[in-house]
Amino acid sequence: MCAFVIGSTEFVVPGLLPEIAAGVHVSLPTAGLLVSGYALGVVVGAPTVTLAVVGLPRKPTLLGLLGLSVAGNLASGLAGSYATLLTGRVVASLCHGAFFGIASVVAADLVAPERRARAIAGMFLGITGANLIGVPIGALVGQQLGWRVAFDGIAALGVLSAVGVAVFVPHTGEGQARAVRRELRAFRRPQLWLALAMTAFGFGAVYCPLTFVVPLMTDVAGWPRSSVSWLLALFGAGLTVGNLVGARAADHALLPALRWILIGLTLSLAAFVVTAHQAVAAAATLAVVGAFAYATVPGFTARVLVTAGPEGATLASSAAVGAFNVGNAAGAYLGGLTLTATGTAAATSATGAGMAAVGLLLAVISARLQRRESATVRGPRPVPDAPEPPFP
Repeated sequence: MCAFVIGSTEFVVPGLLPEIAAGVHVSLPTAGLLVSGYALGVVVGAPTVTLAVVGLPRKPTLLGLLGLSVAGNLASGLAGSYATLLTGRVVASLCHGAFFGIASVVAADLVAPERRARAIAGMFLGITGANLIGVPIGALVGQQLGWRVAFDGIAALGVLSAVGVAVFVPHTGEGQARAVRRELRAFRRPQLWLALAMTAFGFGAVYCPLTFVVPLMTDVAGWPRSSVSWLLALFGAGLTVGNLVGARAADHALLPALRWILIGLTLSLAAFVVTAHQAVAAAATLAVVGAFAYATVPGFTARVLVTAGPEGATLASSAAVGAFNVGNAAGAYLGGLTLTATGTAAATSATGAGMAAVGLLLAVISARLQRRESATVRGPRPVPDAPEPPFP
């Protein structure tokens, strides 16, 4: 439920971008910076807020973090100017990294090690549900009743989710304070930084076209504005399928799965440049891009946890959320630059394909480095004994 609320908070803006731009009297690229502002707030909040709460009992901490999301959404709904709206978005974003960082650790702790990626994916189903249900409904409500009502509705769901946490979330890891120095020690590992960079480039790629999905699907593909809600639901369905399939693949073989998923994401984004000009093909490609994009999420998160080790899991998990949002901010910003330079939203997918290709390259480098490290640990293969001479 909390993931649904926070996911709706993060993703609702692209579906309401024209209404928000008109409501606060800014251009579409400027309104798109609301996505970057939220993402950058996550980047700053993920490590700082996590370090502040890392030693606190997890359940009350989750409730307090959710309160930040509710407050930010209420401020956004009441905003009378672009600056106030951006401030509300940043307030809501401050909970994001720490919340999902702690929630990922809780989810992973509740299951056997071989089911960690699926447990994380189960928690992240709230975000895919937000894209499947929450964002399309938010877009519809925003069109019919005004974009402010959408933010108010998300805040109300946040209050309901807090009740769910209070009643149902178990007390796990309470009182197990970890030394900040021990948490930070994990960041000496090159593989952790490779995992974080892979996350930023790989997932951020989808935000190049997603931030401008409304002009992409209406002005370029030719769908009417009234179709945006179900097109966003179609995208959300792709996210849900990708999340589940990607989790199983990651549990089976983590790095090989990530490489194949990133290949699929790169190719589908490249294809979107062409298919965006035909309505049905654009809708189908939107769903495929969503599936490949969210197939990376459990794998990226699990890879960060694996490379960080148990002693750095909490802070590294929050850093992973920050890395997702570094990518989101970069994708939205680069997509805006592409839209301004080319004048067409179709070109934003080409920029996204380039980002995904960089993520793929980092995955290949990480796999080669891991093989080299494994060979070093095992040492050289023993030379077999010379064969006995044949009996004369």
